Amino acid sequence: MNFEPVIGLEIHAQLATASKMFCTCTTEFACPPNTNTCPVCLGLPGALPVANRQAVEFAIRLGLATHCSIRLESVFARKNYFYPDLPKAYQISQYDRPICENGWVDIVVEGQTKRIGITRIHMEEDAGKLVHEGQDTQASYVDLNRAGVPLLEIVSEPDLRTPEEAKAYMEKLHSLVTYLGVSHGDMEKGNLRADANVSLRPVGTEKFGTRAEVKNLNSFRYLRDAIVYEMERQRDELLDGKTIRQETRLWDPQTKTTFSMRSKEDAHDYRYFPDPDLPPVRLTAEWIETVRQNMPELPDQKAQRFIQQYGLSAYDAGVLVVDRATADFYEAVVVAGADAKLAANRVSVDIAAKLNEDKILISELHFSPAQLAALIALVTQGAISSKQSKEVLDELYATGKDPAQIVEQKGLKQMSDSGALESIIQAIVAQNPAQVQQYRKGKTKVIGFFVGKVMAETKGQANPNLVSDLLKKTLEG
Repeated sequence: MNFEPVIGLEIHAQLATASKMFCTCTTEFACPPNTNTCPVCLGLPGALPVANRQAVEFAIRLGLATHCSIRLESVFARKNYFYPDLPKAYQISQYDRPICENGWVDIVVEGQTKRIGITRIHMEEDAGKLVHEGQDTQASYVDLNRAGVPLLEIVSEPDLRTPEEAKAYMEKLHSLVTYLGVSHGDMEKGNLRADANVSLRPVGTEKFGTRAEVKNLNSFRYLRDAIVYEMERQRDELLDGKTIRQETRLWDPQTKTTFSMRSKEDAHDYRYFPDPDLPPVRLTAEWIETVRQNMPELPDQKAQRFIQQYGLSAYDAGVLVVDRATADFYEAVVVAGADAKLAANRVSVDIAAKLNEDKILISELHFSPAQLAALIALVTQGAISSKQSKEVLDELYATGKDPAQIVEQKGLKQMSDSGALESIIQAIVAQNPAQVQQYRKGKTKVIGFFVGKVMAETKGQANPNLVSDLLKKTLEG
């Protein structure tokens, strides 16, 4: 039997606010345990929460970017939550009246564009963290620094059908929240994480199967791999005649398997009701319009502009705009005078590979966009070859020295003196009469032999295009 996966994602984006969702405690990461707390986020009797205005504005911003309808009046609810990482025993979230609804984003997988619906985006507070290591190996410790940190939960429609689509969707949302500045997007710190709801159904049927939810996936690779495993696990269960349990599971990246955490709760299990301590969030059309007017250029818009303005392919533009800092760096290189297509290749291939290898950000480079533009200019002007430019780029990346200085110090300046090259070519042609005859009998590919000889004689410094032209002139003369 053939099965079709049905996948929906709930993505949690930690907001880039200085303080928590309902109090003034800092959101700073990696502070000593339980130091970023107060009576409000600890849920002590008599403490009253107050909504963070910046968090509300961030919700509006993301709602506009994902084509959602923005509610002028949304409501906070209490989600009863009987786990020790939230001391109130409930989480302040939104339920039946979220701030954003009915949106969409477009993703591209294998060159095909697909629209993924967004059911809702709602504001909520994060839970604390349970730590299972310490002096007592049998104890669980609780760090409540994260309790009350503001989140946006983005709930997709069950429109995803492959692990690759799910990965592309999460990457798209990561790009959006970082472009908008609503989240730092640092997945190692839990700034963006996904819960994947995965089910299978026989191909050709409309009814959904029983879903399992895989929680807290904080990398694109983990998301894809967890969905692949879960699809295989459920398929084996169904083919063995077993019933899929509705449950919450966790991903183990070491064994690359999921394992059961608890039975999956439904909405009624949480006993939602409006929070009596918080008034409705009332927006005005004027506020929403002000946010709209101050929105930055988003990835899809930037990609279209790069295609039209710089003549890039859709693929190159798409790669460059995934990360805002990368797109800005690339555009600064072009503004500094570099050829747009050569700059795209340098930034998205050569520099990206180095950044990935060293696990650093483009903002941590030792050189400026203007320096990269100067390096590209040396190639386009014929001062150095494309091959030599890679050696210069390696030194530029390592030291941040001026490209012209690197060329001078390494003696890499390309040889473009026609007179000097002609005398070298004449000597090489005279030494290889058999290859000359082959060329003149129509085996023109043998010119590569002569180009190689000239490059070896000049220690790679000859201008290869000029060498080729001069060789043709000599061999055909």
